[in-house]
Amino acid sequence: MQLYEKADFGGQAFEATEDCPSLLEKFRWREVNSCKVFDGWWVFYEHPNYRGRQYFLEKGEYRKPGDWGAVSPTVQSFRRFTE
Repeated sequence: MQLYEKADFGGQAFEATEDCPSLLEKFRWREVNSCKVFDGWWVFYEHPNYRGRQYFLEKGEYRKPGDWGAVSPTVQSFRRFTE
């Protein structure tokens, strides 16, 4: 999965391949404004340590937080979804 600092895949980008309990500690980010999921399924969480609102993302491009169902770009943790 590729995470972007700004909407429409702009700004800094980071590639994530494993779970992240704190986006702030790992990348120094408080929010994600767009992302690309290359394979599998991921869950974004509003708060660190996989707490708060959850957003389920499958393979595809998400140009803005509304594309994954969020009203704000706040993402503080995420993990890969497994069956």
